[in-house]
Amino acid sequence: MYQKRPGIYMADWWDADGRRHRKQFASSQAAREHEHRETALAHAERAGRELKLAGRGGIKRRPAETTNGTLEPARGKLGIMIPGMGAVATTFVAGVEAIRKGLAKPIGSLTQMGTVRLGKRTEGRSPKIKEFVPLAGLDDLVFSGWDIFEDNMYEAASNAGVLEQRTLDQLKPFLSSITPQPAVFDHNYVKKIDGPNVKKGKTKMDLAEQLRADIREFKKTSGATRLITMWCGSTESYIEPTEAHQSVKSFEKALRDNDEMVAPSMIYAYASLMESVPFANGAPNLTVDLPVMLELSRKNEAPICGKDFKTGQTLMKTDLAPAFKARLLGLSGWYSTNILGNRDGEVLDDPGSFKTKEESKLGVLEHILQPGLYPELYGNIFHKVRINYYPPRGDNKEGWDNIDIFGWLGYPMQIKVDFLCRDSILAAPIVLDLVLFLDLAHRCSDLRGLGIQEWLSFYFKSPMTVPGLYPEHDLFIQLMKLKNTLRHLKGEELITHLGLEYYD
Repeated sequence: MYQKRPGIYMADWWDADGRRHRKQFASSQAAREHEHRETALAHAERAGRELKLAGRGGIKRRPAETTNGTLEPARGKLGIMIPGMGAVATTFVAGVEAIRKGLAKPIGSLTQMGTVRLGKRTEGRSPKIKEFVPLAGLDDLVFSGWDIFEDNMYEAASNAGVLEQRTLDQLKPFLSSITPQPAVFDHNYVKKIDGPNVKKGKTKMDLAEQLRADIREFKKTSGATRLITMWCGSTESYIEPTEAHQSVKSFEKALRDNDEMVAPSMIYAYASLMESVPFANGAPNLTVDLPVMLELSRKNEAPICGKDFKTGQTLMKTDLAPAFKARLLGLSGWYSTNILGNRDGEVLDDPGSFKTKEESKLGVLEHILQPGLYPELYGNIFHKVRINYYPPRGDNKEGWDNIDIFGWLGYPMQIKVDFLCRDSILAAPIVLDLVLFLDLAHRCSDLRGLGIQEWLSFYFKSPMTVPGLYPEHDLFIQLMKLKNTLRHLKGEELITHLGLEYYD
């Protein structure tokens, strides 16, 4: 859905045959409801076709020999450019250096510690993921980024207060060497913070060209053979797609015209994709979740994924909601509240930024529980999310959930969850995995031209999909999708967990 002009809203969807449709409405709500309804019908029709095809034996595993030559090796350095060098970014970079020095373990990282089962359970083949597919090594990672504050990474990490100072002091020479480039920033999109290290330009296109120059310069000076851009910046004020976001032509005109619907994160995404650099969005901003960015991603073979790192409370929801659905336990209400005191909490204290985050968090339950299919169980859920800025907590976030469920004969029950988590500690391994997997996708002929990397949904609160396809939020289905994608790339048999072959 997007606003064509004041008072005119366009529903925009794809049917089961991949044809695009648009219809005009007088309100955003009517357009959105029509778009959601048509999308659901299209998805149901496609799913029915796939089931019929599977029943006729039409889905077959690709022979292993057809994968030859699809994966390029990870030669040379991999450059990581980070807009927003705050708590998450510095915890990630400091963590990588600590691991490289043997001071810590990469706990929480699927690429470093995870395994992937191959073949039958009886075969005993479960190599580490980093040994199964050609991922870049940690020693080959080099770093740069942009921030509105001039602090180097050692100073920024010390201010963030996530890692112990004695750990940071051991890494000081390395972290002090990473200083931020001036950032593209607009206070209108992030109202609670401001800083002096900001680029200036007559138009947003001027700013995009400055970012492209930064990207080329970093690749040259760092000696990197490949680059990734990883958005770790703040949550921007809520906006919806407009006509400016529908094509490269209209977007570039909007850049030259300083269109207010072009947010800073979109300028970073545009600059990266124009330089054929993959882009991941760790915030709930629109950023790359737009037709123009999908067009650029496919045209320049620069994979994209997002949005909003799945760390604390939403991680719990994507664990628990699938369990309720699996056991057909009803849900009456889910009340969620958070307190945190880092820069993210300060930014989200603004209603506009909170609206963006709220939209990201609220969509999870609806997509997992499918109230349209189970109206008696999930058709009347009261779902409330609150985030409160509380400076004494710093980066140590507390997510508290009250869950009202009901079971046999409608008898009510309750579950209480109090997750005392460390937001950046949970986010850092996500950043590492996304960097390495996006680089893998960029080196893979099967993936780099697709645009959206839906197989990386595992890491996001609001996973991106092609238009017309609802996102999969179930954490366990997401993990299966990720590992099956790796098996597919290597010509290994996909794991269905059917299990009947053991009883033939």
